[in-house]
Amino acid sequence: MSARLSATKTRTTLRTSARLSAELLLVLVMAAVTLWILGRMWPVVWPLVVGLFLTTLTWPVARFLRKRGWPPALAASAVTVLFLLVVGGIVALIAVPVASQSGQLADGVVAGIQKLRSWAAGPPLNIDDAQISHALDAAIDRIQNSLGSTVTTVVTGLSTVVNGVVTAVLAVFLMFFFLKDGPRFLPWLTRQLPGRFATDVPTVAERGWNTLGAFVRSQAFVGMLDAVFIGLGLWILGVPLVLPLAVLTFVSAFVPIIGALFAGFVAVLIALVSNGLTDAVIVLVIIIVVQQLEGNVFQPMIQSRGLGLHAAVVLLAVTLGGSLAGIVGSLLAVPAAAMVAVVWNYVREQLSEQPQEAAGDDGTPGGAVVPS
Repeated sequence: MSARLSATKTRTTLRTSARLSAELLLVLVMAAVTLWILGRMWPVVWPLVVGLFLTTLTWPVARFLRKRGWPPALAASAVTVLFLLVVGGIVALIAVPVASQSGQLADGVVAGIQKLRSWAAGPPLNIDDAQISHALDAAIDRIQNSLGSTVTTVVTGLSTVVNGVVTAVLAVFLMFFFLKDGPRFLPWLTRQLPGRFATDVPTVAERGWNTLGAFVRSQAFVGMLDAVFIGLGLWILGVPLVLPLAVLTFVSAFVPIIGALFAGFVAVLIALVSNGLTDAVIVLVIIIVVQQLEGNVFQPMIQSRGLGLHAAVVLLAVTLGGSLAGIVGSLLAVPAAAMVAVVWNYVREQLSEQPQEAAGDDGTPGGAVVPS
């Protein structure tokens, strides 16, 4: 005879489930409100985030100078100037060789288009000049018909560039102040908070800072791997501008998805116009293989070790961030997941029951001395 369900246990289970569901719903509503507030404050939040990223990269140099007796303001100024010089040097390293070969590049682009046109005219495509001309005419007509939207897109693009420049300037200024006054932040925060918040919040902030530094360092290491492998492939094939392309690959690694696509497009284009279609295809294969290894092997393994996150969590976080907020979401998904893990681990530590200490030889807990 089968056992009957207990009415008391059933009611208790349903009530517990309802209470937990209501509490979880309140937590989700609070999270949604927090994200909405961050969205409204994004013009301020985004430069702050970029400034923190830059600070994690430059802080080891500033810390080294401060330990050697440099005043905080002088050390922060020197590191900021050095950072700007390095960024300017990287831009010059990419721009100067490309500009010096711009004529050759333009001629090569024309020759490459002619090669593609000749290849398309032959088997198996057998596309004649009339079809190509018709397609070009159709494309021109479409562009002319959508001139208004094109102008709007250009204006939007210029606005995006201006916003990017403003964000970069604000981020550099914030980086300077973080380098100068960063070590005084946690003591100041401790004095401002009441009760146990004076301990909990600074502890979580310190752990979050260490986690953010681990993320930036791991991302830089992954970008270096990409630059080395892709640069080595370009060098073996004899593609020009190997060093600028490797530097571009390293810098682009900090911008998920679009950065890899842009760097890969530039490398394939230069290989096409300088070495021909065969080498361009080989370069494309090399880039695809390296990017697949980076996205599915290197990045999850390195970031999972540095951030304490499983590789599957890293992949899911990037996918979710990209679907919710595009490129910015992909960039911030992994550090955001790591910050959530930091808070969760700290809360678990505070809520965990401390194991009872082993009884002492005299039978008292932990060997405690019984007062006489």
